[in-house]
Amino acid sequence: MEAQGLDWLLVPLQQLVSWGAAGAMVFGGVVPYIPQYQDIRRTQNADGFSTYVCLVLLLANILRILFWFGRHFESPLLWQSIIMILTMLLMLRLCTEVRVTNELNLKRRSFADSKDEEIRVPLRRSYLDFDLHHFWRWSSFSDYVQCVLAFSGVAGYVTYLCIDSTLFVETLGFLAVFTEAMLGVPQLCRNHRHRSTEGMRSNQVKRKSYWIRVSL
Repeated sequence: MEAQGLDWLLVPLQQLVSWGAAGAMVFGGVVPYIPQYQDIRRTQNADGFSTYVCLVLLLANILRILFWFGRHFESPLLWQSIIMILTMLLMLRLCTEVRVTNELNLKRRSFADSKDEEIRVPLRRSYLDFDLHHFWRWSSFSDYVQCVLAFSGVAGYVTYLCIDSTLFVETLGFLAVFTEAMLGVPQLCRNHRHRSTEGMRSNQVKRKSYWIRVSL
């Protein structure tokens, strides 16, 4: 009788806990980047943050979303990928704006045009002509968006053609997990190259490690 009498309290409480856990899973992955974003915006210096971290997370989460079409997983993880993609685009936009502002003699490096141009000169965008030497080091945020859209379109089309293949779907899932597991490599390489961890927050490292384990 007592257990039945408490159902009116336990059921909503369980539902609330479930919603809270789902919300933490969806938004918890972007928490480490909030203080990083604020630091970059306040100091107007993005040297301590590797934009290749954004590349790794963009690739991993795009692949995870495509994997969802072949094998559905929990909705919070799907929304986590969407939120993470938006967050990484915001980080890229801020880092690009800061870098362009700080480097007065910066040449325009475009995903669509391999020729260096002054910042104020409009770019000719062509997907058939780009400089791999400057890959992911462009001066325009729109170039990053073009690259992400191009990758998403090609990967999405291939997934559409091979969605019935179990081997392909499992490989897609493996690549998503493996790519995300390599998250720390770009920042490690950047710190090793500059012999400095300036601009890298210690709590960010801890939170990244935690959310990678959750995603895995």
